[in-house]
Amino acid sequence: MSGGGGARVDLSGWGWRHSGRAEWALRGVDLVVEPGERVLLLGASGAGKSTLLHALAGLVGEGRAVTGEEEGRLAVDGARPDGGRTGLVGQDPETQLVMARAGDDVAFGPENLGLPRAEIWARVRAALDGVGFPYGPDRPTAALSGGEKQRLALAGALALRPRLLLLDEPTANLDPEGAALVRRVLADLAASTEATLILVEHRVADVVGAGGADGRGLVDRVVVLEPGGGVAADGPPAEVFAAHGARLAARGVWIPGREPAPAVSPAPGGPELISAAACTVRPPARLGVHAAAGPDRPLLDAADASVAAGTATALTGPNGAGKSTLLTLLAGLARPDQGAVVPRGPLAAADARPLARWPARLLARHVGTVFQHAEDQFVTGTVRDELRFAPLRAGRTREEADARADALLQRLRLDRLADVHPFTLSGGEKRRLSVATALSSGPRHAPDALLLDEPTFGQDTTTWTELVELLAELRAEGRALVLATHDAPLLRALADVELRVRAGRVAPAAASGPRPAAGGTP
Repeated sequence: MSGGGGARVDLSGWGWRHSGRAEWALRGVDLVVEPGERVLLLGASGAGKSTLLHALAGLVGEGRAVTGEEEGRLAVDGARPDGGRTGLVGQDPETQLVMARAGDDVAFGPENLGLPRAEIWARVRAALDGVGFPYGPDRPTAALSGGEKQRLALAGALALRPRLLLLDEPTANLDPEGAALVRRVLADLAASTEATLILVEHRVADVVGAGGADGRGLVDRVVVLEPGGGVAADGPPAEVFAAHGARLAARGVWIPGREPAPAVSPAPGGPELISAAACTVRPPARLGVHAAAGPDRPLLDAADASVAAGTATALTGPNGAGKSTLLTLLAGLARPDQGAVVPRGPLAAADARPLARWPARLLARHVGTVFQHAEDQFVTGTVRDELRFAPLRAGRTREEADARADALLQRLRLDRLADVHPFTLSGGEKRRLSVATALSSGPRHAPDALLLDEPTFGQDTTTWTELVELLAELRAEGRALVLATHDAPLLRALADVELRVRAGRVAPAAASGPRPAAGGTP
């Protein structure tokens, strides 16, 4: 980064209420961040962390991307933020990628700064190398996995050489090795450039313990936001956790040494429901100049997998290994180029054909899917209507649909958001709603198999526990669960079988260990 050091952030009595909301996302926030500080922003799900980052990036206010009502003062370097020398990596990298090639996407920001071409591409190469991007600059962005897109979005922010770097769950979709690499890159970047860093991250223990070249941790200050209110705690990490750890943990904040212990019943097990045999999936053919790079390796290569009733099967492995591709096959939403995914046992009694040939209504009745990008499955204008949609389509009465919707709204802490549009929710709230929609037909009508891609993304400890216990109840009822995840606590709490996916190949891992009895500690 060229000169200038870090930016100064100053908020005084600041608050924000989104358009159409009765409650304030944030209110009465008094906060000063000095140039070069590294701040970890914590708070319960829906506490306004993402909203504050968007405001500091210049995205909220009249004529901006996010509209609503504002009060108080918010300034970056003494002025209203305009995003000029600010880098923002949001929760959903899909919304930040604007070009067809990886290198062009990273170059987009520096080009808008009017930099010379040689400097632009030097920054592009350095940023891609810095985040461990596994491909060259010609890689099509449409061919990337969710975690790879997250790395690319981060590279785009780093290429700006920002004075203020805002990161919203930057490692949430990354495998453990990739997450550790990104933390090292961020620590060293902050040390070498003196950029101001404000970070939202649920992997608190990893963030506090990550060290950079200067010997400091990734963050040197923790700020905790009160939902709808101001700052609940502020100070060095050790002091905040020692003085407020118990209170913050009770409110759902991830605190090192105070991880949640969900009540999980043992897995009953059961017959095989889905079998994938020798499944190969090839990537789409490259067109134009991309064809010169030659064919890619298969997304899946002769992969085998088995899903049994009454068990939770975890799909693990590096980003881009093929986890989401395998999940899509097992859900019957795509067919392999070679091999087959077929129903077994009780599921075959409904229809013996390969799952990809099942009619949509029959598939939805027996196999539920929660996508990595929650917006892909929202079809109505309010959270409550989203939860009423499936039961009404299935012939339930309005009263039955309302009762089920109300129960899920309460359990997953979405009741205060019942009448808002699903697209306006935070990332964690969208994830809970996407899981709830898959279960909205009620316990007696829940699908035989439920396949979830990163189901615990963006959750505080309270909502994480509710999700885990809800999934454990389904497993105890004999449903099959398949979870594509990097969430180690989720694996410890729920996984009975682990299938490791690497470079398109699938192999069983050692058993995760016996599941704890109800009330036990995972």
